[in-house]
Amino acid sequence: MAAIVVIAFAAVALLLIVFYNRLIRLRNTVRSSWADIDVHLKKRFDLVPGLVETVKGYAKHEREVFDRVTQARAGAMQAGGPAEAARQENMLKDTLRSLFAVAENYPDLKANESFTAFQRQLQQIEDHIEQARRYYNAVVRDYNSLTETFPSVVVASAFGFKPEEFFRLAAPAEEREPIKPDFSS
Repeated sequence: MAAIVVIAFAAVALLLIVFYNRLIRLRNTVRSSWADIDVHLKKRFDLVPGLVETVKGYAKHEREVFDRVTQARAGAMQAGGPAEAARQENMLKDTLRSLFAVAENYPDLKANESFTAFQRQLQQIEDHIEQARRYYNAVVRDYNSLTETFPSVVVASAFGFKPEEFFRLAAPAEEREPIKPDFSS
């Protein structure tokens, strides 16, 4: 009888250790993948001032667009977690779209090597951000599933593991709506 109790206790302890270690590994992977996104976002933040300066040289009277891009960049750089970062990233992307819309009015700018290099770099960075975001969200999905399903939920709640936020760049309803540019402000 005592042997059965010892074996049962050992099995429960082993399960606790396995689930705890798996939760730790996934939480660390979530943090690491968020850091990867942060690196790509920083690269884009560093690229934006050069892009703005290049466009400024051709479109001096578009001051309001430049100011909005600069403000959106500053807001995105100060964002906290994934939800706030996503909101700020949406604002930055919108202002960059308006910057590129301004550039369309200047054929000499579109032909400028610096401008086209900035466009290529920005596109590459956007692709990397998208890949990193997908990976991050997949890891968050796995981690959240583990923190919310039985029996691992018992270990997760006992040791304070909380679900993580997904990094959504736009609300699902917004993603389905066509983009309506507004240059009136």
